[in-house]
Amino acid sequence: MRLPEPAPSLESVFAQLLPTRMEAVIQHVNPLPAGKYLHWDELRRRSVPDGLTHAEWWAAVTLARVSSFQQLPLLDKDGAPFVFATPSPVAIDLHHIDRDAAGQIRAAGDAPLQEDSQRYLIGSLIEEAITSSQLEGASTTRKVAAAMLRSGRKPRDLSEKMIFNNYRAMAHLRSLRAVKLTPEHVLELHRMLTEDTLEDPEDAGRYRRDDEVHVVDARDNTLLHAPPPHAELPERMRRLCDFANADETSLPFVHPVPRAILLHFMIGYDHPFADGNGRTARALFYWSMAKSGYWLMEYTSISHILRKAPAQYMRAYLHTETDKNDTTYFLLHQLQTIRQAIAALHAYVAKKSREQQETERMLASSPNLRGRFNHRQTTLLNHALRNAGEAYRVDAHQRSHAVVYQTARQDLLALETMGLLEKTKQGNAFVFYAPADLRERLARLAQSGT
Repeated sequence: MRLPEPAPSLESVFAQLLPTRMEAVIQHVNPLPAGKYLHWDELRRRSVPDGLTHAEWWAAVTLARVSSFQQLPLLDKDGAPFVFATPSPVAIDLHHIDRDAAGQIRAAGDAPLQEDSQRYLIGSLIEEAITSSQLEGASTTRKVAAAMLRSGRKPRDLSEKMIFNNYRAMAHLRSLRAVKLTPEHVLELHRMLTEDTLEDPEDAGRYRRDDEVHVVDARDNTLLHAPPPHAELPERMRRLCDFANADETSLPFVHPVPRAILLHFMIGYDHPFADGNGRTARALFYWSMAKSGYWLMEYTSISHILRKAPAQYMRAYLHTETDKNDTTYFLLHQLQTIRQAIAALHAYVAKKSREQQETERMLASSPNLRGRFNHRQTTLLNHALRNAGEAYRVDAHQRSHAVVYQTARQDLLALETMGLLEKTKQGNAFVFYAPADLRERLARLAQSGT
């Protein structure tokens, strides 16, 4: 990755600025050159406004920004505070997230998602567990990993163990929404995320013990970031937890969404662990959002979005580090990531709702099938119609719908009795398969009524 050119300081620009040029600079004071929150490395490649040099244009931009900066109680490795601003793109993104992530979203039958939540929650936890682990090297396929998590079978290799740990940790965080975050909570979270996946097993749940950990570009080994000394990590984590627990009475006031994003940012910046920092950072982001009432975020996967453009994610960190500790760059990137994740959830729910309704219409169109299946069986049939040969286990069906084992077993046995699933035995457990001619079997059942 090409490192961005560090932004010149306001002092250095003004030291070279002739007094006669000050009026021209002031006329172009604007925090959003070309309508965007540009870094110097981007601005210097664009055409300047008439009559200005790039340095003068940057001076005008910097003048506008520094006046709106708020200092955070979070420090870089040299002891200087990080800052943030809320230009109009940040305000617009926060407006949409406030509206969409704490409001209503409707699933099949126009029911609010919270009323049909378990099925979507399990799916989102699986998606985030898989993609968050893939961001840090897990290499198994989504289908294999999802089958492992739904069936409850034990992980078979390192990649599956990473995904299993992530799934377990994300579920664990739900129990911490009402508690104040402590360094001990973060260490336990890291232990859960990295158990049996690290080169040195003792590194799970403890701070790194040296300064040999660096962030490098895997493609060319370019050094991207050297985190703070390991001796400072306990104090830095205490400070970060205090920030995470602050409320609206704390100064400066930080909106809950930027607060969650900055919690994510600082774990990445401090890199407090030998490995697993990214997974820990993203998990704590979800904890913070849930703590602040953004319930819909539990059903989204930000890692799914980040995995599509990892270079942009890293560049948001680098822009902050190379421009006066201005975290606004990272905030803007993550706010867009959140909005994309919410949009993806809306699209997913709409798609699933259409599929569910199509299955229900097909089942309801026949007097012989009408009312014959409960909603869990309808969901399974809908999935099976699109996935011939798919295997269904009682314990996986139980987890997906949060019912007792006997209820899940009766669901599958009833479908097998009707000839809509085929049963076989694997070890001590029965496995049910969707036949390739399921749609034809349903059609015959509709006609015969038996």
